[in-house]
Amino acid sequence: MEGSSSRKSSKGQKERGSLYHIIHKVPGGDSPYVKAKHAQLVEKDLEAAIVWFWKAINAGDRVESALKDMVVVMKQLDRTEEAIEAIKYFRGRCSKQAQESLDNVLIDLYKKCGKIEEQIDLLKRKLRLIYQGKAFNGKPTKTARSHGKRFQVSIKQEISRLLGNLAWAYMQKSNFMMAGVVCQKAQMIDPDANKACNLVFCLIKQARYEEAFSIMQDVLQGRLPGSDECKSRKRTQELIMELKSIWHPSLPLMESSDDHDHIVLDLDEDFLKGLEQLMNEWGPLRSKRLPIFEEISPFRISPFRNDELVC
Repeated sequence: MEGSSSRKSSKGQKERGSLYHIIHKVPGGDSPYVKAKHAQLVEKDLEAAIVWFWKAINAGDRVESALKDMVVVMKQLDRTEEAIEAIKYFRGRCSKQAQESLDNVLIDLYKKCGKIEEQIDLLKRKLRLIYQGKAFNGKPTKTARSHGKRFQVSIKQEISRLLGNLAWAYMQKSNFMMAGVVCQKAQMIDPDANKACNLVFCLIKQARYEEAFSIMQDVLQGRLPGSDECKSRKRTQELIMELKSIWHPSLPLMESSDDHDHIVLDLDEDFLKGLEQLMNEWGPLRSKRLPIFEEISPFRISPFRNDELVC
């Protein structure tokens, strides 16, 4: 009877232990990574969690998960610069499959701390990898993960997302001409109301009012995905009010005289040429070219310099 009672007690403890880990979403065991997750999720001691995540990485204990989780905690504590350096320092210990997700984290961190040039460079590099067939491994879709959930992403969706982010980055630099060009390409691939509003904003800044007004009508009349969303309609109304305050259809259109835009555009002249080239022709030299690019003809890497994107 005592043996039976002891076994039942042991079984009950294991079940309670399993339930504890399920409730708190903490892995079982006593490794540095487990202690880090316990500090993060149970004790809510984020500083201690960073110390344990660091120990886990150095001990080779679930390195990829430890690095990503540590970066999340650092971001919560506004230690963004440290998070960026941690990724750069430790990413060499992570698998090839983990590099793309680390790049996505870096883009978010660059955006948060205002490192716009770094963000632009990384976005261009990610677009280059897609064209070279390295990001999707020659397939039309890939599996992505967000907030613990997996979903399928197509090449069109990914390129449009990256170009949308690239346009936003140029907007932060007040280079509205480049932002408009990039945003227009993104809109041609995978149109939606949010990108349309960004394009309208860029066109207004260039005094291209009639084009801006026409695109806003597409949103207001529900011709684009996301047009019925409250946020999109509100932003469109705000843009219309801004447009009405500076332009009337009966007035002659004026050329933009913003010298700053022209100066910045000249710096990216090759990049702009590339965007235009790929809309008209597609070089047959790339053996890894994906069939889907035949449909969208939007970008390849410029043969002129390594850091240029061509479209």
